[in-house]
Formats: sequence, structure tokens, C-alpha cells
Amino acid sequence: MILDHDLDIAPGLGRRATVAEIADLIDDFASRLWAARVRPGQRVVVYKSDAFDITLLACAAARIGAVPVLLSPKLDGATVAELVRRTDEPFLVTDQTKLEHELPAEVFDLADKVLLTKGSWPGAVELAGLAGAKRVAPVTMPPEHPTLITHTSGTTGTPKLAVHTGRTLQARYRPQAAVVRPLLPGRETIAMHVSFVHSRLITALAISLFRGFPILVLADSDPAHVGDLFAQLKPGILEAHPNSFMEWEELARDPRRPLANVKLFSSTFDAIHPRTVQTMLNASERTAPVFGQLYGQSEIGPAVVRSFSRRRGLDADGRCVGMPFPGFTDIRVVSRDGNPPSATNPGFIEVKSDGRIVTYLGEQERYDRQVNDGWWRMGDVGYRTKWGCVHLLDREVDVIEGFGSTLAAEDTLFARLEELAEVVIIPGPDGRAVPVVCTKDDVPLDLDAWKAAAATLPPMAAPVQWKLGELPQTATTKIKRIELAGLLAAGGTR
Repeated sequence: MILDHDLDIAPGLGRRATVAEIADLIDDFASRLWAARVRPGQRVVVYKSDAFDITLLACAAARIGAVPVLLSPKLDGATVAELVRRTDEPFLVTDQTKLEHELPAEVFDLADKVLLTKGSWPGAVELAGLAGAKRVAPVTMPPEHPTLITHTSGTTGTPKLAVHTGRTLQARYRPQAAVVRPLLPGRETIAMHVSFVHSRLITALAISLFRGFPILVLADSDPAHVGDLFAQLKPGILEAHPNSFMEWEELARDPRRPLANVKLFSSTFDAIHPRTVQTMLNASERTAPVFGQLYGQSEIGPAVVRSFSRRRGLDADGRCVGMPFPGFTDIRVVSRDGNPPSATNPGFIEVKSDGRIVTYLGEQERYDRQVNDGWWRMGDVGYRTKWGCVHLLDREVDVIEGFGSTLAAEDTLFARLEELAEVVIIPGPDGRAVPVVCTKDDVPLDLDAWKAAAATLPPMAAPVQWKLGELPQTATTKIKRIELAGLLAAGGTR
């Protein structure tokens, strides 16, 4: 395993370690948690500065039968305090930086005990001070018992806490492993830039570890930094968020050819723009590279899958997110108004899968409202073609009536304007569609080129230009559209 950063819990480990050394580190910290009085079934909230040790601490908690609750370092302190309250006096693993700059003092009243991975704080226990704790035997919990709690993206408000079990995580692992096996018959180095608090990282690591793949774990997605690493290590698999791939488009022009050895590009979390897909595939020098797209959700896991090859041009329909995993998942589209779902009248997308979470912690009624006879409502609208392919058109809450698919319009603009780094179409205060655009290197938008690119799209207000880093984002780098719309309505400009 290769890291692009040092671990707060083990700064002396360095950035290259064997799997056995990482496993020993997990065993070590499981024993330290036990020495801090963490016991099977108890919840351990991990909210610390961004690093891969977030995931390793989750493994350590699970090793002694505790239930890790992973909260993104990007969450603000008030939101974290509310989520800690919902977990009912958990142990809180954090660090001095978060206590100084993010967390309110009330977390000490909300948590059973506060444990620190780095630094010191009055009333908190330093995990470094528990070094040398007696090693304890692992605790195996029943497969139906909660084994991991993650949070939803929070694009529509305070994140919900999604409860996973051993059984539901295993159900997510199986179809992904089955899809990857024929694509990658040999050993490949995999590079991952995935949120350390997301359940996707658990299955991605499992697939890689069971196959014996060398693993590069990235905390920093900056293209210059990533280009240096990829040029040296030549990964054969890339796993990242859609927005990370967009950010890495410039690597396709890097003379060191950092993407030349990539056989499989893999993206979950959200639909990805066709321009980005083709840019990645064209940068690979492998015989038949594949871009695999998994459409799913924190609550349900991967629901449908689609692959892209170089044979598909920029006009390939990026709104087609794929087909269900045969024997693992099923999908249907339910009418919103009694008329058959179609491209012009999208319906509610619903999924059935054994990988579905078992509840929202503390919000059972909210969870029950999304389940109908085993079908989980995704919160997206779309339709299915006669061949069964699922087309994702919009989030339910983002629909602009009379406009059509905002996601499809964004795809079109990306394909026609090379200088775009991001474009998000949201409803303005008067209900009219407003495009918020970000350009590469923040150059001023060419308004004449914009008008030409948008000429065939439904009418929109004049574009509003922001810097990419100033857009509100989730832990998986999705844009918080509702929050952005609120900022614009309040007169926010950049």
C-alpha cells in the first residue's frame, strides 16, 4: 500500500507499507480503543482531519465489535454535533485541530468520551498515550448486526446516518467483484481517490486486497500532484469521484503520459460527463481500456452498471447510466402523474437490492417512507428504454418544470466548451434556469462561445461565473445544488 500523505495515528509508518503492516496497525489501534473502554456494540464516531487513517480507525473499531460512525472532515462543527447527538453518547475520535477550529464545546457533553488521534485537549484522552496496550482478540459480530454507519451526502439538508450490516456490505461487494473479474484477469496497481468516510471505499478495498493488487491511496486530487505519482507508478486502475476525473482531464495532455497504463477507469456516486469519459479513455495506451460507471446511492449501494469504450463518441448518451446487475439488483421507474414515464415525462427511479441499508439511525419513519414493498426510492427521476437501460435525468428536488433534463443540458455544454471546469444549472429566484459556470484556471467566460454552445438548449438566464473551490460540495465532491441556489437567491456572487 502506497499513500500520498502521512497518517496522523502513525506518522512514523511512512508512505509505503505492506498489507501485513497496515493490518498490525489496525490491531494496535483496536487494542487502544479497547483500553479506552470501547466495547462490542458501542458506537465510535470518527471525525478528524482528512487522511486514510479514518478508514483504518473504522476497521479498528469493527475489529472489537464496535460500530464505527464515519463523518466527513468537510462537515461543519454544528452539523457534527447534531449527528453525535443522534448516535446517543458515542465515543468520539477526533483531533486537536477539529476541536480548535470546528467542534463546539458541547461535544464533550454529547459523547461518552473524546479520544484524540493527534494533539492534546483538556478532558480528552490521547490515543498515543495508550500505545503498548495489550492486544485483544478480534470480536466477530453476527452478519445482521450493524457494522458501519456512514452519512448521506447532505445535498438536501442535514445528512442522514445510514446503518450498514455485514450482510448488506457483502451484498454490495459481490456484484462489483463479479463485474471486475473478467475485465482484469491479471494483477494491476489500483489508485483510489475516494472519500475516506464512504462505504464505497470499503468494497473497493476488499476487491483490491482479495486480488492482491498494489494500492495507491490518494488524499490530494490536485492534478500536478497526481500527475507526479501516476507518472512514476503507472496505475492500471483508477477509482475516483466524477469531479476528480474532470479535474484530471489535464493529465491527458501531460507529456509524461501518466494515464497511459490505465486499463479500467471506475466511477461511482454520480453520472459522469461524456467529455470526461472520452478524455480519459483516449489518454490510455492499453489495447481496450474501459470506463466503468456505477449508478447507486449510499443507502442502496451500486444499482446499475454501464461501461464505455473508445468506440463511443462524445455524442454517446451520458444520461444512460446502465443496466441492473443480473441476479443482484433490480430497478423500475414509477410514474409521477399516471402517465407512462418517458424522456419528456420522467418518473421516480426505484431499486431493489440486498445491499440496502437497514435504517436511518434515529429516523426510522423517514427510512420507511422511502421503502415500498422492498423497492427503495432513489430520489432521482428518469425513464427506461425498451432495451431496459436506465436514463437518469435529474434529482427530484432539482427538477425545473418545463426545462427538461438539467444534467443533459450540462453534458451538452461540457461537450461544446473545452474551457468549462464545472457547470451547474439551478432554478433562480424566479424559477428560471440559471447556469453557474466555473472555467479552467478561472479565465473569464467567453460569452460569444457560450451563446453558441447554448443555442440549442432551453432558454436560460445569463451565466453566473464562480470559482470552482467556492461551490458548496459534499464529501464526495458533488455540488450542493439547493445550497447553491440559496446562495444565489441571497445575492451571492463571485
